[in-house]
Amino acid sequence: MLNSVDLSLTMDQETYEKSLIQYQVALNQLAYQVYVQQRPVIIVFEGWDAAGKGGAIRRLTEKLDPRGFVVYSIAAPKGDEATHHYLWRFWSKLPETGQIAIFDRSWYGRVMVERVEGFCSEAEWKRAYREINYFERQLVDFGTILFKFWLHIDKDEQLRRFESRASDKRRNWKLTDEDWRNREKWDIYQEAVNEMLLKTSTISAPWTVIEGNSKMYARVKILRTVVEKLTQELNVDPLGDDVKRKKSKKK
Repeated sequence: MLNSVDLSLTMDQETYEKSLIQYQVALNQLAYQVYVQQRPVIIVFEGWDAAGKGGAIRRLTEKLDPRGFVVYSIAAPKGDEATHHYLWRFWSKLPETGQIAIFDRSWYGRVMVERVEGFCSEAEWKRAYREINYFERQLVDFGTILFKFWLHIDKDEQLRRFESRASDKRRNWKLTDEDWRNREKWDIYQEAVNEMLLKTSTISAPWTVIEGNSKMYARVKILRTVVEKLTQELNVDPLGDDVKRKKSKKK
């Protein structure tokens, strides 16, 4: 599946800036409707190391009311989390109705990192596909609006970003020995990701693969996807006449 992704897609600076503002303003209006209509929203971000998850999340939340969303950065389970079923720690982080929860990595660690690194048995990660699909179906049946993004870059682009981070004193903290170790297992991880996308992209909870070699293109596609689906789910036009009049007055 990943081999068919067109990573040459890009966007010029002017188009990027215009699209970014347009979708951020629309998302601000839609987030208010999420609260009014009391719908929980979950946005899951997965992807290669240095694929741009953090930057995409910042642009996604830049114009949102901070009272209406929370971002969870998921690391390896510790303490009580490590002694329970792997989904246990995520149940407690599910958003209230009218709130948005954003996961920077998620329950999909079971079928990627834990699978590849041997942190769970083969029987456990194979069983997880069914468990995850059922978990997500429960969320959607409850009324949750669920997004799942895989940010995809190629191996050469990842190396370029690693080297850029290593030479930048402001960002070199982002690059760890673990990142380099994971890179050595690229092919093994890609096999796991392909299987994950195939077995957990369902009608009720599909994956959206983001062409991420161009950060500008990736950020706009994510914003556009969220805006379009929320517009449909909430049955509201985020840039309707009222919103347009408000924008024209500000000008």
